[in-house]
Amino acid sequence: MRRTGLLISAFAFCIAMVSTFPAQAVDNTRTARVLDRLKNANAWRSHIMVVAHRTGWKENGRMIRAENSLDAIRNAIALGAEMIELDVRKSSDGTLILMHDDFLDRTTTCRGETRMTPLATLKTCRLVVEADGHATDETVPTLEQALIETRGRILVNIDNKLTPDILPEVATLARRLGMAEQILVKENLWDDRRIADARALMTAIGPDVTFLPILADDAVHDADFMAKATSSFSAPAAELVHWHADDAPQTMDGGVLFSAKARAAAIRGNWHQWVNTYTIINRAPGMQAGGRGDERAVIDGKPLESWGFWIDRGATIIQTDEPKALIAWLEKTGYRIPYDLTN
Repeated sequence: MRRTGLLISAFAFCIAMVSTFPAQAVDNTRTARVLDRLKNANAWRSHIMVVAHRTGWKENGRMIRAENSLDAIRNAIALGAEMIELDVRKSSDGTLILMHDDFLDRTTTCRGETRMTPLATLKTCRLVVEADGHATDETVPTLEQALIETRGRILVNIDNKLTPDILPEVATLARRLGMAEQILVKENLWDDRRIADARALMTAIGPDVTFLPILADDAVHDADFMAKATSSFSAPAAELVHWHADDAPQTMDGGVLFSAKARAAAIRGNWHQWVNTYTIINRAPGMQAGGRGDERAVIDGKPLESWGFWIDRGATIIQTDEPKALIAWLEKTGYRIPYDLTN
C-alpha cells in the first residue's frame, strides 16, 4: 500500500513537472499565439496575418536589407509579422542554407553556383543589399542559424528551391531544435495525383509539420478542388495565386480563387485564403495578385486598391515585400488585433 502511495506521489510529481515547465515554455511563446490564429481561421477573420517575403527586405519599394539575412529576420520579428519566408538550398557539402538564386552573384560578394560552393566558402561570402550594392557584415546564413533566430518568435514559411526530398531533412532539423510546429512546407497542387504525392511527402516529413497547398488559377478552376486540397491535409491555409499577364488590366473580381464559392469553402473548411502581393523581378507588377500587388499599395499610394481589395474578397493572410508599410496600414484601418502574451 505504501509502495502504491509512493508511486502515485511520484507520478503526480512528474505530471506536475511536465505541465509546469515544458507546457509553460511552449504556451507563453508568441508563436503559440500565432499558431492559434493560423489554425483557427474562422475565429480570427478580423485579423490579417502578415508574411515577410524573403524575410522582409524592402521599404517603400526599395531594397534596404539583404534578403534571407538574419538582420531582416530580426526586423520582421520587431515589426510584428506573423511569419517569414526563407529560401532554402544546400551547400556542396550538404548543409541547408538560405539562398534564393542558383548563383551567388546577385545577393553576395561571391561568384559561382550555389550548389557547387562548400559551406566554408559561403561563410566568406558577405550578403549584399541589392538596391545600392553595399556589402553587409553578414555572411550566408545556415538554415539552422535562421531557425534558432526565429524560435518562439515567428513562424517560418519554407520556400524549397530544390526537390521535395530535402523537406524531411528540414523537418528533422526543426524537430531537433524543438520547433517543428513553427515551420510550414508547401507544394503546388492541381489534381488528385499531386495530392497523393504530397500525402506521401508528408508521411516522410511527419505529422508535427504543417502543410499548405499552393493553388494557382491557371490550373485550379473550382472551389470543390480547393476544398479537397485543403481538407486532405487539414491545412489551415491555402496560398492562392491569381496570375496576371503583362498587358492585362487589374483584376476586378479576384478570379475563381477569391470568388464567393471559394470564400464559402474557406469558411466551411476553417482555412485562411492567402494572397501574395510581392514583386517577381522583371515581371509585371502584381503578377501573382491580379495586378494588385505591393507596387499599387506603396509606390502608387493606393493600399485600398491592393491590400484592401484582397481583404474585401476574403484574404486573411498577405505575403509581402513591404511588411512595415502593410502592418502600419492594417493597424490604422483596424485589421490587426494585438497579441496578449501576459497570460
